[in-house]
Amino acid sequence: QPGGRTRRTAALGILVAAGLLVALTFASFSVGRFPVGPTALVRLLAAKATGAPSDLPPAVETVVFRIRGPRVLAALAIGAALAAAGAAYQGLFRNPLVSPDILGVSAGAAFGAVLGIYLSLNVIAIQALAFAVGLAAVAAVYLVSAFLRRHDPLLTLVLAGVLIGTLLGSCVSLVKYLADPYNQLPAITFWLLGSLSGLTVRDLLATLPAVAAGLVPLYLLRWRMKVMTLPDEEARALGVDTGRMRLVVIAAATLMTAAVVSVS
Repeated sequence: QPGGRTRRTAALGILVAAGLLVALTFASFSVGRFPVGPTALVRLLAAKATGAPSDLPPAVETVVFRIRGPRVLAALAIGAALAAAGAAYQGLFRNPLVSPDILGVSAGAAFGAVLGIYLSLNVIAIQALAFAVGLAAVAAVYLVSAFLRRHDPLLTLVLAGVLIGTLLGSCVSLVKYLADPYNQLPAITFWLLGSLSGLTVRDLLATLPAVAAGLVPLYLLRWRMKVMTLPDEEARALGVDTGRMRLVVIAAATLMTAAVVSVS
């Protein structure tokens, strides 16, 4: 049956993708100035799980659990969050080209971080400001679209997102123009390029709860999100509160995106 073949093909694709993800995760520990091979990694994880002493040098444990491990886990969490947010927005806006930053969350986070660097704040304050301004940007987009109730809600959300994102991008350019070209401007430029090299265990622990808080409601509401791909009239006829559902999806996707952008 066509439906059965489709499900089997989808299951096979998921298995292949999961296998590639595991292989790339192990391979990532083997790259760098201090490579840790798959065999050594498995031995170290087994010793850690059982509580038995490891026969590997202490430097290996430091690299795995303090340096490279948090970066690898953060890369997995960031990829999962952005993929889930993008898929949620693509269904919500009924467009396969929609990205997680369509409502201005990335531009807001960038402006928050750039402003923090310009004010010479510490790393934690810069990340917190990026997270807060990213959320505030999407809140502003939603408020602007809420005032235009006579128009298509999806169209007003997209246009408001473009407007707010462009405005915040201009604010980033203004701060870069005002920043000290010898100290602040290079820091702003490298932050906007993105990196996981400075990520610590504390950053990872602060990011994972926000990612989970966004992924869980999206997973629980996945069937209603499928209904949201229909026109609003049909979705409401099937018992879905489109306004509330749209707000929940946007809030969950924004929370994840703002959290991962602020640390990456």
